[in-house]
Parts: sequence; structure tokens; C-alpha cells
Amino acid sequence: MPGAPMPPNILLIMTDQQRADCLSIEGHPVLLTPNMDAIADVGARFTHFYSPCPSCIAARRSILSGLRPSNHGMVGYRDGVEWHERTTLPQLLKARGYQTMLVGRSMHQYPPDRRFGYDAVEINGHMGPDDYDRWLAEVGPRDSGGWFGGGVMHNDWTAKPWHLDEHLHFTNWTVMRALGFLERRDTSAPFFLTVSFIAPHPPLQPPSFYLERYFRTGVPEPAIGDWATPPAGTASGGQSLVAPETVRLTGEALLSARAAYYGLINHVDDQINRLLNAITGVDRITGGNTVVVFTSDHGEMLGDHYMWRKSRPYEASARVPFLIRAPERFELRPGAVVDEPATHADIMPTLLDFAGIEKPATLDGESLLPLLRGDEREWRDYVHIEHAPEYQALTDGWEKYIWRVPEGEEQFFDLRDDPTETHDLSGDPSHVSRIDLWRARLIEELEGRPEGFSDGSRLVPGRRYEPVFGRRG
Repeated sequence: MPGAPMPPNILLIMTDQQRADCLSIEGHPVLLTPNMDAIADVGARFTHFYSPCPSCIAARRSILSGLRPSNHGMVGYRDGVEWHERTTLPQLLKARGYQTMLVGRSMHQYPPDRRFGYDAVEINGHMGPDDYDRWLAEVGPRDSGGWFGGGVMHNDWTAKPWHLDEHLHFTNWTVMRALGFLERRDTSAPFFLTVSFIAPHPPLQPPSFYLERYFRTGVPEPAIGDWATPPAGTASGGQSLVAPETVRLTGEALLSARAAYYGLINHVDDQINRLLNAITGVDRITGGNTVVVFTSDHGEMLGDHYMWRKSRPYEASARVPFLIRAPERFELRPGAVVDEPATHADIMPTLLDFAGIEKPATLDGESLLPLLRGDEREWRDYVHIEHAPEYQALTDGWEKYIWRVPEGEEQFFDLRDDPTETHDLSGDPSHVSRIDLWRARLIEELEGRPEGFSDGSRLVPGRRYEPVFGRRG
């Protein structure tokens, strides 16, 4: 109709491996994230947003497809598995006239040169096409060693300052390429721009300013549960000493790893300001007609309970930030804090809703827009979290039930009183009725799964649990 506004542009900003409590607005004692916080200040923050399968491939599939892991085919981690999904978020937006672009870290799907609906990509391709490496080879110093030239690798707990000039860091490059797209885009069409950072995923090598800042402030100690067992020695399972899943770090090793992780997030936050500032940022460029979303694919244990990396059902690994703001006509409640449980599969239907595109009936996720407006409506009771070959879990953000697939062991946490999950209540007689409720929910949730986790009346441990699920390819 004449005078109707152009559909909103959509800017999806993603970090990799950022836990939800690593935001100043979440009350972090030292970490500075004013630009991330500002998204929530004028928009909304979800306090109970969970990765449905806390590792990169599965979580990013859910973002792209609006499907839960058991429906998009990846319920754990396995590289090199071809994905045939055609009904993706960028594909549907592209079909409705959106210019679609991905810059930064790839969406970690296979084959690595498939764009899954993006018109164009400029990426670090994870073993595939790598625009950043080519750029760094052209403009960086000769024989610098590139991204890994500092000797710190992609799953290490070891940390040191970035070994090149700051403007050559992947975080800076990602924002530079995003700004380049905004300058060159087709202004007659709305855009969907995904800005994807590698940080704070290792290598733990922020520019020196950011590492030194958190050496000065100090960092909080890891949370250690009364149920957690220290690993024997310095590594477990014959893993590399610098890239284990469990390790008990102390002293400078622990301080350095945690300080570098916070430094990487702080660095991303400062660079986001180049995209969001009021003088030259995206609102000035688009006349305020842009929906901005900030999230991460999964978290990082960061030494909690002696664990590192991701894939775990615990808050540090599974709960991630979800912040969103939108043009005034969408009537979001400024500064809203939403406690309803949500997950990555909800991102696609939410952004389609903003764009005025009907949600495909095949999607598992639900639009979050009614919650953002404060509309009264029924919502799900919990979200389901899983990761092969280890566990199934349910949580509403207030309580969490975990069931270990190999041996059938349970854990239960009251997150209201124990947000860092230091006290396992599974053996506490006063919580039997709550545990029975959550167990019954999981029995129902898993009924019909081909692995045979549930027979309809009980959970069945010891079933074969592979990362690639056969229902969809």
C-alpha cells in the first residue's frame, strides 16, 4: 500500500561460545559489555535462552532451519556430514526480496561452500573457503603465521595477546566486512545481514589491551559443584594437555584463560559499537528500520566443575545470550526481561514474523514477538537439551533435570537458589516429587525416538546414541 514502510532490515550478530552470564547486564563482576547491554536496554533480554544441542554444527542448524536437533539431523558433533535442508531462514527471506549476506565465522555446515540461502558470504570457512586468511596473507606481515601464528590453537586453554596489529584481528575484519556490505548494498531492498564472530571461542588471543584489563581487574573463580570430581593429573582421556575437556587449572594458567576469554568478549563489544553507534551505525544508515538480534551458538564451561569447552548440559555451556531490539512500530517493551524458556529454533519464526512472512508449518520453533510485546499467551513449559553420546536434559530456567544416557544417572538442580549448579539435589528426599515430574516429562519427550531411550513408562539407559540422527538429512 502507498506509504507503507519497507520491511525491516535484520541484523543478526552472533558470537561463538559465549555463555549467557558473560554480559554486564547479567551482573558480571568485571566484564564490560556496554554495547551488547544497550541492545537489551532499548529492546529485550531473554534470561532463559538455551542451545538445544550445545555445539556449533547442531546449534547453527537450528538457527538456520527453525528445527530442533532431532528434526534437522545433528544431535551431537560430527564434521563432514552433508546437510540438504532447503527451507532456511536466509532462503525464505531471499525469496521475499531480502538481500542476504553472511560475514565472519561460517555457519559450520557441510559442504563448506554451500551458502544455504545467503546471496553472498565473506567468511572464515572452517576447513573450506577462507576469505579472512586470504586477506590476512595479502595485508599482514610476511611469514606472520596467520591466525595461529601466535602458537595458540582453536581449543586451547593457553592464552596470550594477539601477535599482530589489532586491525588485523578476525573480530575487526568481521566488522569491517559488515560495514562494507552496508555501504554497497542494494538500498531498494531490505537486507538480512549475519555478522558472525569467532570470539570468544579459542584461540584465546585478544589484543593486548583487553588481556591486560582483566589481569588488572582480576577474574571470578570457577564454580565447582559438590558433585564435581577433579580430573586426575593435568588432562584426561589421553587428550592434549592444552586442549582437554576437563583439566584443573590453577594460578596464572587459570587467570590467563579466564582473562583472555573475557577480553575477547570485551573486544567484540567495542567492535559492535562500530555497527550500532548512533552517529555512523546501522540506525543512521537505515533510518532506524532495522531489527537487531544478538546471540551465541553455545557457551563455554571455562573451568566450572573442572570442565572446559562446550557440549555439556550445564548453564555455562547451554545457556546463551539472546538480546533483541526493533523499530518502534513493532511495539516491543523497552528494557523488557523475558523469563520464558526459549531456544535457537525460535529465531527463524521470530525474524520471519518481523518480516511479515508466514511461518512454515514444518518449523519446531515459535515466534517470540508476542512475548516481546507482553501479549498474554500460553507458552512452552520447558526446553529440551541434548548432546550425543552423553545426555538428555530439560529445563524451564528455574529447575533442570539431566539424565545420562550411558548409565542412567540423574542430576537435578534448583536454579533459583543455585544458578551455578553447585548442589546436585537428585538424592535429596525433599525434591523427589519434582524429580518425578521432570523424569515423566523426559519419558514423554523421548517416546518414539528410534534409539529407544523411552518405552513410554521409563527411561532406558545404555542405548546407542550417535550424533547424526536419521530422521532428516
